Amino acid sequence: MPELAAPLIEWYRKNARELPWRAPGFGAWGTLVSEFMLQQTPVNRVIPHLDAWLTRWPAPTDLAAAAPADAVRQWANLGYPRRALWLHRAAVEIRDRHAGVVPRGVDDLLALTGIGDYTARAVAVFAYGDRHPVVDTNTRRVIARAVGGRSQPGPPTRSDLADMAGLLPAGREDAAMFNAATMELGAVVCTARAPRCDSCPITHICAWRTAGYPDTGDDRRRQARYEGSDRQARGAVLKTLRDADAAGIRTDELLADWSDPHQRDRAITSLADDGLIELVNGSARLPH
Repeated sequence: MPELAAPLIEWYRKNARELPWRAPGFGAWGTLVSEFMLQQTPVNRVIPHLDAWLTRWPAPTDLAAAAPADAVRQWANLGYPRRALWLHRAAVEIRDRHAGVVPRGVDDLLALTGIGDYTARAVAVFAYGDRHPVVDTNTRRVIARAVGGRSQPGPPTRSDLADMAGLLPAGREDAAMFNAATMELGAVVCTARAPRCDSCPITHICAWRTAGYPDTGDDRRRQARYEGSDRQARGAVLKTLRDADAAGIRTDELLADWSDPHQRDRAITSLADDGLIELVNGSARLPH
């Protein structure tokens, strides 16, 4: 369905949001950091953290020279803090394997800690201008509706990359812009709950619209409630340790007033298992 490309690219050129990682010369390291932060986190929360991160560590070697605890502390309340450790490890790998330069090849990027199919291709395409399919949740939703005639995409599969690859324009610049445009459309127009079909540049060729907007079901995985969850307890433990000094806090005093002591203990144990905290001589601290 190559006719998707031209109207989407034209729409994107006129309507794309001004975001830091879209600025000319933003660089591969900034792109990589932004992609780590954008995983499961809204754009408006990421932007201030991204600016602070790149001001503190403008290159992979700068982050690699810092302690893992500094990365966890700088991550602050972005959520899913393992990403901070993964990003730190990736920076060390970039320093040690690639002379401090973010690699260009997809296979080299995939070999870095914390990088999967989407992030590897996003860096290769948006930082280096190479031609690859880039598929995120928004992309999958646009393709599911415009091409497949479905109200929501199914669970992610390896065929998602092939589906997007079949839609890419031949030229590298157009392919990169089509990748970005498809994601942008899914983020701001073809949204999951309230698509703005009256503002869509491809509504005239959308298979879902042609079929009369059928409800084909939604088997996307639902995220568990945060309030009262183990995730909330883990976040509270990490926040307390981020605010503490380097020596940490005695484990029997850490979140001593938490309503569920067994949940608190699970949170401490799981954070230690993930390498996000260290348990040393009866105390918990951020990793050194």
